[in-house]
Amino acid sequence: MPPKRQVTIQSDSEDESERGSPKRQRSDPLSDRDAPGPSQPTQTQDNDSSDDEGDIVIPIAAEDADFDRENIDKVRAAIQAGKNTVKGIAEYGLVQAIELEDFMCHKKLNFEFGQQINFIIGHNGSGKSAVLSALTVALGGKTTSTGRGTGLKSLIREGQHQATVTLKIKNEGPEAYRHDVYGDSIVIRRRFNVDGNTTWRIMDATGTTTVSNKKEELSAICDHMNIQVDNPINVLTQDSARMFLGASPPKEKYKLFLLGTQLYQLSTEYEACLESIGRTERVLASKHESIPDLERLHKAASARLKEAEKARRQEEKVHELRQELAWAHVAEKGAELEEKLADVATKEGRIPKIEESLRVSEEELVAQEEVVHACEGELDNVGSVDTLLNRKGKLVKEVREHTKKIQGYDSEFKRIDASILELEQTVKDLEQQIADEELRMATDTQAKRDELDQRLAEVKKEVDTLDAKMKDINERKRVLMVANDETQAAGKKVADEIGGLQQRIAEADNMILGARQSMKDMFVPYGNNIKAVVEEIERAKWHGDKPLGPLGRYVKVKEPEKWGAVLRNQLQGILTSFAITDPRDRDQLKRILARDKNYNSILISERDIFDYSEGEPPKEYHTVLRALEFSDPWALRLMIDRASIERVVLSPKRKPLEEALLRLRGGGTGWTLDEFFVRVYPDGGIQSNGLNMNRVRGAQNLLLSGRNPEAEIAHHEQKKAEFVAQVQQLQQRLNAHKAEFATRKAEIGLLDNEGRVINDQLRQARARLSQLQEEVNEEMPTDIAGFVSVKNETEEDIANHRSQRVAVEEEKAKSVSAKREFEREIETIEAQIAEFNEKHEKVEEALRKAVLLRVEKQHAVTHYNGKLKEEKEELAQAQAHAKVTQEEFENWSEGALRLCHDERIETDRKPEEIEREMKSTKKALEQRKATADKRGASIDDLAAEVDKCWTVMNKAKREWKQTNRLNRALKRAIITRLRRWVEFRSHIALRTKINFGYHLSNRGYFGKVDFNHTEQTLQLKVQTDDQANKGSGEKDPKSLSGGEKSFSTICLLLSLWDAISCPLRCLDEFDVFMDAVNRRISMKMMIETATENSNKQYILITPQDMTNVHIGDNVKVSRMDDPQRGAGLNMAAG
Repeated sequence: MPPKRQVTIQSDSEDESERGSPKRQRSDPLSDRDAPGPSQPTQTQDNDSSDDEGDIVIPIAAEDADFDRENIDKVRAAIQAGKNTVKGIAEYGLVQAIELEDFMCHKKLNFEFGQQINFIIGHNGSGKSAVLSALTVALGGKTTSTGRGTGLKSLIREGQHQATVTLKIKNEGPEAYRHDVYGDSIVIRRRFNVDGNTTWRIMDATGTTTVSNKKEELSAICDHMNIQVDNPINVLTQDSARMFLGASPPKEKYKLFLLGTQLYQLSTEYEACLESIGRTERVLASKHESIPDLERLHKAASARLKEAEKARRQEEKVHELRQELAWAHVAEKGAELEEKLADVATKEGRIPKIEESLRVSEEELVAQEEVVHACEGELDNVGSVDTLLNRKGKLVKEVREHTKKIQGYDSEFKRIDASILELEQTVKDLEQQIADEELRMATDTQAKRDELDQRLAEVKKEVDTLDAKMKDINERKRVLMVANDETQAAGKKVADEIGGLQQRIAEADNMILGARQSMKDMFVPYGNNIKAVVEEIERAKWHGDKPLGPLGRYVKVKEPEKWGAVLRNQLQGILTSFAITDPRDRDQLKRILARDKNYNSILISERDIFDYSEGEPPKEYHTVLRALEFSDPWALRLMIDRASIERVVLSPKRKPLEEALLRLRGGGTGWTLDEFFVRVYPDGGIQSNGLNMNRVRGAQNLLLSGRNPEAEIAHHEQKKAEFVAQVQQLQQRLNAHKAEFATRKAEIGLLDNEGRVINDQLRQARARLSQLQEEVNEEMPTDIAGFVSVKNETEEDIANHRSQRVAVEEEKAKSVSAKREFEREIETIEAQIAEFNEKHEKVEEALRKAVLLRVEKQHAVTHYNGKLKEEKEELAQAQAHAKVTQEEFENWSEGALRLCHDERIETDRKPEEIEREMKSTKKALEQRKATADKRGASIDDLAAEVDKCWTVMNKAKREWKQTNRLNRALKRAIITRLRRWVEFRSHIALRTKINFGYHLSNRGYFGKVDFNHTEQTLQLKVQTDDQANKGSGEKDPKSLSGGEKSFSTICLLLSLWDAISCPLRCLDEFDVFMDAVNRRISMKMMIETATENSNKQYILITPQDMTNVHIGDNVKVSRMDDPQRGAGLNMAAG
C-alpha cells in the first residue's frame, strides 16, 4: 500500500467565498517567473572549516528524454504487469450508499453504489451532480470545490431550514479503520442549516450508535483510507470536468497534474524548508566570524590570570574558609531546625490527645443529652399534683367551715349555759318570793296546794330523770363515735400495710417468675428479650467494634447481702446499658433494642484501657469499685468513666461516712446502708440526702443479688411466705377493727332508738308538768300565781335551753365527726402529695444534676474546642517558623553545595572562629593582590574574567558547531527528498505519457504528453487517424474537434488516475462534447480501465443513456428521474 498523507478537512462556512489569502505568502512553483524551486538547481557553500564534508550541491535532474529512454521499458513492464495482475475489490474506502434530505433540488434521495463502476444517468436538471456535491460535503470537502455555491446554506433546498447528507463507507479487511468500534461500515451523517451551523455524526455499521461527532475523527478516517475529497483529479465536478475537457491552457493542465498527484503540496513544503535553512546559514556565518575575537579575549585574560597564580594559594585558602564558614552556618541552622521540628512534633503530639478528649467530651455530651431527655421524660411521666392540691383545698375549706361551726357550737354552749344559770337564779328568786307569799296565805288551802305541789314535784323529778338519761345517751353516743373514728383510722392504716405487703407479694411473684425465666435466659434482668438483642448484635455488621453489653453481665458484687441493694439501686442504669466505639453504630443498636421496647442507655467510648489508680482514695476507704468484681476491663473503665465508681465511698452509716469524706483531701461522695447520699465539698460543706430505694422494679432486682436462680427463687419464696403471714396477721387485726367498728355502730343505733323513746317521754312529761303548773297557778293567789306563772315560764325556758343544748351537742358531734373524716382524708392526700413531691423532687434533682453535668460537658467541649484551636494556631505558628527555618536551612545548604561544588564539608568549629581566620587570610591576600596586579584588578576579577571568556567562547563554538551540523543534516535530508521528488515527478510523467498513448490507441489515434517542468506546462499533441492517412504531423488539441478534444482529455485523465492511489474516482458530465463514436470508445475504455483497477471505485455521471454501452457484472447504472418538487426521489438501478 502506498504511504498515506494527512488529509486536511476544511470547514465550510457561510462566507467561504470571502476568505482571505493564507497568513504566510509562499512563492508559487507553478508561476511563470523563474524562481528557485523543486525543478531548479540550487547550490550552497558550507563555511564550516572544521567539518571536512565539502560543498553540498543540489543536482539537476536528468533531461526528460534521457530519463524516458532509460526507464521507459521498466515502466511499460510495470504497467503491463499491473494489468495482468488480478486485483480484488477494495476492502475499505468504497462508498456503499448515500442519502440526501432537503439537499439542493432533492427532498429525499437515497440509493446504493456498486463496488467498482457506477454510472449515474438522467436528463439535465435531474440533480445528478448533487450526488458528487453531497459526497464532497459529507467527507468534509470545501463547498466551493463543488462548484454549486459559496456556502453550505446555498446547498439547502429552497424553503427548508436544514439539509442532511448521510454516507456509508466500506470498512472491512485486516486494515479496516477501528473495526472493533465501527464494524464493516462507517456511517457519516452531516447536518447543516441556514444559520450556518453544521454537525457531524460518525456512527457504526448499524447507523444507530454514534462513535464521534468531531471533525478530527473524520479527518483520521479519510487519512487512513487515503480519500482525497478536495483533490481535483479524484472528484471532478460538473464545472471542473467541463473546464478540464474544454480548452484549458497548458499551465492549468500542469497545475492540475501537480495538484492531483500531491506534488504541489510537497514542493511548497520543501521550499519553506530551504528558505529556513538558508536563513540559518546566514546567521551561522555571522556567528562564526566572532569566534576569533572571543579566542583573543580568552587568551589575554588567561595571561593576566597567570600573573596572579602566586596569590591563588591564598585565595584557595580563603575559598576553603568561606566554604567551611558556609557549612558552619548550615550546621548552626540545622541545630536550630531540629529544635523547631522537635517543638512542632511536641505540639503535633498534643493535638491528637486534645482531639481525643474533644471526641470523648462530645460523645459524653451526646450521652448526657440523652440522660437529660430521659429525666425530662420521667418528669413528664410523674404527672401533676394539681388534682390532689385542689381536693386538699376543698377539704381544708370544709375543715375550716366545720371548725367555725364547732367554735359556734361552743359559743352557743356558753350562751345557753349562761342563760340556764340566769334562769335558774330567776327560778330560785321566784321560789323564794312564792314561799314568802305562801306563809301569808291562809292554812285552809294548804292541803290542796300540798297535793298539787307533790304531783308537780313528781313530774319535775320525772322530767329531770328523763333529761339526765338523755344527756347520758348523748355522752355515750359521743364516746362511741370518737372510738369508731379511732378504729376506722387504725383499720385504714392496717389496710394500707396489707396493700403494701400485697404489692411486695406481687413483686416476689414477679421475682420468682423472673428467676425461673433467668434459668433459661440469663438476660431477663436487663430488659425485654435481651437475649435476642445480644444474638442480633452478634449477627449484625458494625462500623466500630462489636457493641459490649449489657454491662451488668461483666459485674459481680463481693458482698451481695450487704451491698447488693444499694449498688443495684444506684447503678441499675449503667448495668443495663450497652457500649459502642463508633457513633455511627448508635442508630442501628437503638433500632435493635427498640424492637422489643427496650430503652437501655447506649454509651459511646473508645476501647481505652487507661490507668485509674490515681483517682482512687487510700485503701482504707471502701469504694464501689472495691466492692465489685469485673470480668471485662473495658466494662470496668466504662463504669469508672460514667459513674466514677473508683471515688464513691460506701459506709454502713451516714455520720461515719461524713467523717471519712472530711478526711479526704478535696472531699468526695458516698452511699450508706441506711439509705443516704453524702457529698462533702472541698470547702468542708456537707450535703446529705436520702437515697430513693424504690427505683428498681421487677426482674431488675436480680441484678447484683449474688444468688443463682434456684437460690433467688428460694429467697423470694421465703420472703413471699413471710409477707403472706404478715398479711394474715394484719387481716385478723383488720377484721377485729371492722367487728369493733360494727359493734359500736350497732350500739350507737340502739342509743339513737333509746334516745328517741326517752325524748318522747320527756316531751310528754313536760306537757304534764305544764298542765299541773297551770292548775297550781289557778289555786294560788294572784301574786303567787303571777310568781308561779313567771317561774313556770322560766323553767320552761330552762328546759328549752337544755333541749336546745342537746340539739347543739348533736350538731357539734356531727361536725366533729365530719371534721375528723376530712382531716383523715387530708392526711391521706398530704401523704400522697408528700410522696409525689418526694418523687418529683428526686426526678427534678436528677434532672438538675443531669443539666449541671450537661453544662459541664458543654463547657468541656467548648474548652477542648478552644484548646484545639489554640493548639492548632500554635502548631501552625510553629510549623511556619519551622518552615522558614527549613527553607533557610535548605537555601543555605544549596548555597553551600553550590559554593563547594556539591561537596559537603564537615566542621565542628564555630562561625566566629572561622571568620577570624578568614579575615586575617583575606588581609594577606589583598596585600598580595596589590603587588601582583598593578592595574588594580583583583584575583577574583581576573579568574571571573577568564571563566567568563572561556565560557562565552566555548559556548559560541559548541553552539555554532551543533547548529551547523544540524543545519547541514537538514539540508542533506531536504536535498535527498528533492531528488526523490524530481524522480517521482519524472516517473509519474513518464507513466502518464505511456498510459496516454495507450488510451489514444483505442481510438486509433497517436499522440504524446509534453511536460516542460522548467516552464511548468503540460501540452497534449494528438494525431488522429485521418491526419495519419494524410501524413500530417501532430497538432495542438485546439485544432481538434470537440469530440476528439474530449476524448484526448479523457485519455489524459485516465493516465493521471493511474498515478494516484485514492480508492474513489468521480467524474461528472465527461461526455458532453463527445460524438457517439468517441463516447462509445471512451465508455469502453473507461470500463476496461476500471475493470483492470478493481480495487478502485468509479462514479461517473452522464446525461446520456447507456444503450450502446456493454454493461458487465461490475458495472451498475443508476437512472435518476426528474425531480418532483415536494416528493422524495429514488434511484432506478439498471
